[in-house]
Amino acid sequence: MSRVERTNPDGVDYGWVMQTTFVVTILTGSPTVAALSVAYDLPTWAARVSFAVRVGAVIWILTAVAVFLYAKRTDAGDGGTPPEAAVDADD
Repeated sequence: MSRVERTNPDGVDYGWVMQTTFVVTILTGSPTVAALSVAYDLPTWAARVSFAVRVGAVIWILTAVAVFLYAKRTDAGDGGTPPEAAVDADD
């Protein structure tokens, strides 16, 4: 059986950033869009979709920037390994 490939990304773990951005955007974006839509008259499905996409895009970009800055500042997403741990330490 072949070994599973392992990586040790230098700097920001972009996979973690993308996954976290997706989850946080869904969890915070849905209620935010719903709450903001109450203040607007959205008579058609096209108007509702357009509103959700416009507001959701702003929420997504703000979340992505915040998660990236958090990951860069705290070394988040590294799986809890110390920075000096070598990838091939299990050999």
